[in-house]
Amino acid sequence: MARNNKKVVPEARQALDNMKFEIASQLGVNLKQGYNGDLTAKEAGYIGGYMVKRMIEQAERQLSGR
Repeated sequence: MARNNKKVVPEARQALDNMKFEIASQLGVNLKQGYNGDLTAKEAGYIGGYMVKRMIEQAERQLSGR
């Protein structure tokens, strides 16, 4: 299966990167600019999981009008 990692909204790239680094910092994961192949799958999964959780929370707030 081919993967397509194109951003639907390219302008959101910087905001997503900022969120990724903020969450990594909160979790105590040493994330750096560029290559992060030294991260464990568990660490990378934590970061991605919390990003999704936060985006869902933001969408729910917008939908509820808060």
